[in-house]
Amino acid sequence: MIDLEQVEGGFREMWRELLPVGRHEPTGGYRRHAWTSADGECRAWFEEQARKRGLSYEVDRNGNQWAWSGDPMAGNAIVTGSHLDSVPDGGAYDGPLGVVSAFAALDALQERGATGGRPLAIVNFGDEEGARFGVACTGSRLMTGALEPGHARSLQDAAGVTLGAAMERAGQDPDAIGRDDERLARIDAYVELHVEQGRNLGEAPVGVASAIWPHGRWRFDFHGQANHAGTTRLEDRRDPMLAYAATVLNARERARLAGALATFGKVSVEPNGTNAIASRVTAWLDSRAADAATLDMLVKEIIHESGAEVTRESYTPVVEFDGPLRDRLAARLGGVPVLPTGAGHDAGILASAVPTAMLFVRNPTGVSHSPAEHAEEADCLAGVAALATVLEDLL
Repeated sequence: MIDLEQVEGGFREMWRELLPVGRHEPTGGYRRHAWTSADGECRAWFEEQARKRGLSYEVDRNGNQWAWSGDPMAGNAIVTGSHLDSVPDGGAYDGPLGVVSAFAALDALQERGATGGRPLAIVNFGDEEGARFGVACTGSRLMTGALEPGHARSLQDAAGVTLGAAMERAGQDPDAIGRDDERLARIDAYVELHVEQGRNLGEAPVGVASAIWPHGRWRFDFHGQANHAGTTRLEDRRDPMLAYAATVLNARERARLAGALATFGKVSVEPNGTNAIASRVTAWLDSRAADAATLDMLVKEIIHESGAEVTRESYTPVVEFDGPLRDRLAARLGGVPVLPTGAGHDAGILASAVPTAMLFVRNPTGVSHSPAEHAEEADCLAGVAALATVLEDLL
């Protein structure tokens, strides 16, 4: 294992620099949404970290940032990293911990002259959370061909701004997005470090991922008739809020019975007046399960009983991380826990194209996607040391 003293100072400095960016003071959470000013600050920070280390810096045609140690065109690269964007009022660790740890691990390897004879790249994948345009892992999905470019360009945020327009405003060419076979062919393996989004590691500071549950997002449109809240008799109402509320409760109960997860975490109401009966309720279901059959059955039941017009916006099948790579990491780290996760990651998207693996850093409360998300510094440093150790082995 890498000596923790080799990484501590650099890790702390990078963490302090990044911590204020995109922080929303009233809630303490982060609003680093794709192609906004906060996202731009994060991207500028990434570029600065690359240049101060003398790394080759580039942005690919899908908006993902790359920092290369060694020849980017050699064709046998080991890649690590994560993302810097956030969910609305998200925590500090989800995503950024993997990017900061990647730079810190590289520093440790360079200090001891252990970078090997092959290229190492650090990546910041764009729009992993999908908080602004509704599709998670946009950068990695475009890169692997899992997201069709025309559909991606037409995605809209709440203000009606398309992803294509937002990219263009940020200086990125939206007409160039799409599957990047040439870049994928250069990657031998991708290893992503991430804070655990749960508390299954127990007393172990670091673990290895075995798989990602299948998961997806569905938009439910409940239609009704706008009317006056103070004069319309109950029996005369066509109130879509009732069907929405019943669907939320039904989804929760059916998920419980199936041993799965179903969450309505985003809702939009029209006309959204306190004294008005709604004409329309649009709500988004996030559902996950240990296997595809359970997930499909659960979502079909929820849709059937909702009476809503439903559109599937994204779906990711079960991801089994590369077995030999997973086992190699676990063995190299001395038999750390190996566990599945219900959270989606860029590593899960890349798994369809290149061997991928994930490291988890202990989360003492299990809280994530929240300002209360936390990891102890000692565990974060243990994560950096673990990442440096496996990168040295792979290099």
